[in-house]
Amino acid sequence: MKKITQIAFAFAFALFLISCKNTKQKIQEHVSNYNNSSSIKGNGITSTTAKAFLNDNKIEIRIETNLEENDANKLAYKESFPDLLKEMIKNDQISTSLISEGVKFDVYFLAYNNAILAQQLVGSEELAELEGATQQNKETAKL
Repeated sequence: MKKITQIAFAFAFALFLISCKNTKQKIQEHVSNYNNSSSIKGNGITSTTAKAFLNDNKIEIRIETNLEENDANKLAYKESFPDLLKEMIKNDQISTSLISEGVKFDVYFLAYNNAILAQQLVGSEELAELEGATQQNKETAKL
C-alpha cells in the first residue's frame, strides 16, 4: 500500500510539473487564441492580428483599417484609442494576468497604407492609468 501511494504521488507530481506553463508559453497561447477568435468592431476596422516577441516579453497587436492617413483621422483616433484599449482589456484581448507577469502589449491602430493613426504600449503603469480613468468616471456614494 505504501509503495502504491509513493507511485501515485510521483505520478501526480510529474503531471503537475507538466501542466505548469511559463510566461513564454502563456504569451504563445494568448497570441494563438487572439488570432483564432478575436474580432474588434468599429468604424473602418478590417482586421486585427497579434504577434509574439518572446525575447522581449511583448505582444504586438495590429488593428488594420480602411481609413486614410490624415490629420483628422489621427486626431480622432488618438482621442478614442484609450476607450478601445479599455474595451480590449475588458474582453481579455489585452491580458491583465500577462501584464502582471511583465508582458507588454504594443497596440497599433493603422490606416489602409499601414501608417500609424494611434499607438500605445500597455504595461503595468499604462494599465493602472487606463483602469484609474475608468474608476474616476464612476460615481461614489455620498454619506
